[in-house]
Amino acid sequence: MSLSLPVISNSRARHIFLEAHGLTAPPTGPGKGAALQSIVDGLGFVQLDSINTVARAQHMILRSRAGQYRPKALAHLLERDRTMFEHWTHDASAISMELYPYWRMKFERDAANLKSRWKNWRRDGFEQKFDDVLKRISDHGPCCSADVGEDEARSSGGWWDWHPSKTALEYLWRSGQLSVTRRDGFRKIYDLTENVIPLNHLNSFVPDSEIIDWACGAALDKLGFATSGEIAAFWDLVTPAEAKAWCASAQASRDIIEVAITNVDGSTRKTFMRPEMLDHVPAPPPSRVRIMSPFDPALRDRKRAERLFGFFYRIEIFVPEAKRQYGYYVFPVMEGARLIGRIDLKCFRPENCMRVKAFWPERGQKTGSGRIARLTSEIERLSRWAGATDLQFAPDWIREPLS
Repeated sequence: MSLSLPVISNSRARHIFLEAHGLTAPPTGPGKGAALQSIVDGLGFVQLDSINTVARAQHMILRSRAGQYRPKALAHLLERDRTMFEHWTHDASAISMELYPYWRMKFERDAANLKSRWKNWRRDGFEQKFDDVLKRISDHGPCCSADVGEDEARSSGGWWDWHPSKTALEYLWRSGQLSVTRRDGFRKIYDLTENVIPLNHLNSFVPDSEIIDWACGAALDKLGFATSGEIAAFWDLVTPAEAKAWCASAQASRDIIEVAITNVDGSTRKTFMRPEMLDHVPAPPPSRVRIMSPFDPALRDRKRAERLFGFFYRIEIFVPEAKRQYGYYVFPVMEGARLIGRIDLKCFRPENCMRVKAFWPERGQKTGSGRIARLTSEIERLSRWAGATDLQFAPDWIREPLS
């Protein structure tokens, strides 16, 4: 690593990164309306996921930043207030509506790319269903995948069973002709885009060059520091080549500088940062414990979590039970600026109960009485938030580190 680069310590890098992700302030505030919108604006988007062992990822993400948040508040922004829309980043996400004009380029690129990609693994004939699907919605209103293609063969009826009309629905959504107007449970309900997106956003045009410039700059700002590859991956709006070219141009104009981020193992990694961040001293995160979603934007990039926090995490949903190291869906546990372990807990809704199976501290993290008390308080808060009136701990729930 060149000695001429400014060096950012690991502790300071964590604080910068966590501040950019809204995790250096206590999770207070009403968690609804304008306050909730402000959280999403700061993050840029919130990933949506269907797994519901305690609550779906989007709700866990928002709760980590606003303890009073309730799931209906996000639905209000998406479905009633229309200050957010649902579309694709690296995955399905709830995105601030102000950003809708910047998705035009993605719609156009997906329209071209998905036709060839999906022919290889989706049902044949979905392109011939476009007009039928659009007419069905125009004549009869919003619909879901179960409402179209009634005469088409289905192998199982599961979410993976993409008959041609369902594929057409998804394609028309990904290419911008349809929008998600609401969700019933976790099932998307589609409508014509002009019926969902406010006209001032729908009719706003941003040239490709401005979209690329905005996407790269905003990604860097929302990460605190990043490589060109991380910038490209943040929104998944631009190609790696476009992000690399933007970084070269921005560095030449001194809009960004190269710095050396110190990893938890003492090694350093070249990355980009705004020059004004060199003098910025973020506040350290509060010492309280937070049980995080595995899809939290601060943790989604597993390799970055390993470099910055020394935290190795892999979801074991698709690992056979006998071969799982931890469990089906375990939650990372953060205390201050450290990831101190992971916890296996689940809500059993018919019994109105949350059961805590195991907490594994990270190697080198102590499980003293103070830390366990803080963790137990967070489990109790999470249990109340999830609506469980009965909280049960396995007798051996505090385990020894496994890695």
